[in-house]
Amino acid sequence: MWEECPRRRSGRPPPLSDLAETRAGSSARTEAAAPAVALATCAEMPDLDDEARLLAGALQSVGLVARPAVWTDPNIHWADFGLVVIRLTWDYIFRREEFVTWVRSLPLVANPADILVWNTDKRYLADLMRAGAPVIPTRFIGPGDRVDLPEGEIVVKPTVSAGSIDTSLYGPDEMVAASDHVRALQLEGRTAMVQPYRATIDDEAETGLVYLGQRFSHAIRKAPMLRKQPRSIPGHIRDHVITARSATAAELEVAEAVLDAMPGGRERLLYARVDLVPGPSGPELMELEVTEPDLYLGLEDGAPQRLAEAIAELLR
Repeated sequence: MWEECPRRRSGRPPPLSDLAETRAGSSARTEAAAPAVALATCAEMPDLDDEARLLAGALQSVGLVARPAVWTDPNIHWADFGLVVIRLTWDYIFRREEFVTWVRSLPLVANPADILVWNTDKRYLADLMRAGAPVIPTRFIGPGDRVDLPEGEIVVKPTVSAGSIDTSLYGPDEMVAASDHVRALQLEGRTAMVQPYRATIDDEAETGLVYLGQRFSHAIRKAPMLRKQPRSIPGHIRDHVITARSATAAELEVAEAVLDAMPGGRERLLYARVDLVPGPSGPELMELEVTEPDLYLGLEDGAPQRLAEAIAELLR
């Protein structure tokens, strides 16, 4: 299990036969015409997914060659690419140090390597809290730390995770089980994070605001899932029900504040997804996804093209 790429969608897309120029066998004529862009993926999804295929087609329309590239493949010469765009490297959560070493070795990567290193451990939320961003209250409990849990419904998860793996919801009468969850993570040398569960999610859901080329592109609604399946299944990616949504003025304001609070500035971002939940005083940041998030390009007309144009701008 630990060597596999966690699936966020069921099934594997068909080969990119209709986008032949995105494969390693692209013609020499096309290679000479445009710099190649690597769409970094994991070994279980060598042919990308539907969303990355949309991006590959949009890149072709702006004169760029897009190629799937498995980030753990020792035979790939990353310096041959004009840019590496992180898309489906979902197995990094099981080998983060290897992933960090790899991204630091790349000549040009989007998002930038230091942002990826920062964002792949959710303790980045503490940096954003210190910068004044409206982050949902989060308590971090590392190996050897005292297990001190807040009252009420809480969510426990590891700081290095994706797809709600090892994430569980606990009620006020389940603190023994919640403490056991934290201690299990500690015994594995992992840091746990504990957040209050905002019950308003059950009715209002989460909102993800997608930014492409530093500009707001579109928003999505992520239906609540922890109430239906409060306990995580080891290694299991929870199914997400995603639909389009219009962001409110308050959500846009919070998303902008979060991006403005990023270390080093937001102007270096190629893409971002700001995940917000309804809090008692307004929208709160659940997570800032700037490593390999689903961007739901298929839910918004023109979104693949906007991202392709932002990538082209990076290469000019």
